[in-house]
Amino acid sequence: MATATPVVNWTALHNFATLGGQFRVSLTPKCNVACWFCHNEGDVPPPCTRTHRHMQPRTAELCAEHFTMITREVIDAGLTRVYFTGGEPLMSPLARPVLTSLPVRRPGVSYTMITNGTLVRTQQDWLAEAALDRMKVSLHYFSDESFRAIAGTRKSVTTVLDGIDAAREICGQVEINTLMQKENEHELTRILDFALDRRMPVQFIELVETGFNASRTSSAIGAEKIISHLRTLTGDERTEVAGVGQGRRVFRVDGVEIDVIHRDLGRHHVGQCGTCPLKPTCIEGFWSLRLDHAGGLQPCLLRDDLRLDLLPLLDSPDGITPAIAAHVASFTEGLL
Repeated sequence: MATATPVVNWTALHNFATLGGQFRVSLTPKCNVACWFCHNEGDVPPPCTRTHRHMQPRTAELCAEHFTMITREVIDAGLTRVYFTGGEPLMSPLARPVLTSLPVRRPGVSYTMITNGTLVRTQQDWLAEAALDRMKVSLHYFSDESFRAIAGTRKSVTTVLDGIDAAREICGQVEINTLMQKENEHELTRILDFALDRRMPVQFIELVETGFNASRTSSAIGAEKIISHLRTLTGDERTEVAGVGQGRRVFRVDGVEIDVIHRDLGRHHVGQCGTCPLKPTCIEGFWSLRLDHAGGLQPCLLRDDLRLDLLPLLDSPDGITPAIAAHVASFTEGLL
């Protein structure tokens, strides 16, 4: 007697994709700087491994073929906004084989790499072969002093700025993201001017609080000052609260889009969030599915107990997206 095929509830996953949900692929938790606020996509961030040697990221389990296979399956299931992150993704030996072997792009599918910019110039040749639509470069500093204070490094900020120039030489769209904090408050307008001079979009972000950065949350600042400054530059402003993630204010300055991620505009919570003890400190809600290098998938940055282990499914790829769909449905309904 044939075994009945389990019925898969795809609705929650498809709704998440329709609302603009992201699929974030963390190629490595390693990074060559150590920004104090780093959440490392849910893994132990570099600042913690530097100061607490007993706290180490998860062990790598996925190879390049696994990353590309899972990405292909997820795209086929409808998630079309794919982001490659870390750590610093270019620190991973898998970056080149993964980013140069991505599934063929289809209409609506986009590939974005998020990088600190320090390694772009040295890996420029092969990055030109990657199927990336966009690079987002983190620029949280505009001097060596603030770079040191924020990222705990002796590198020069000129390395990052040169990396931005290199990214612009090889990728059609380059954007900047900047976390607003006391250490860079005096440089925010300079970062904005740098981007506007090069006609690059910028995203100013308020701190995402995690247990890893709790000791320095006093460094966080709000978005009011940068919003006030932007209003002196343009009257083209709109508010977006639809979809997933935090709401944002969007400005256009001489045709360049500037986003301000603003926690006061709300976020997208689902059923699992209703009874979550961490909800009072959660400012993002459900906006991404994060695949880590250990083969886990997290729907929530703050709750690794809600992580789905994909390792048992690597030998049967057809079962990956049904498992993800079932997990997202249970998360959305509050049944995990």
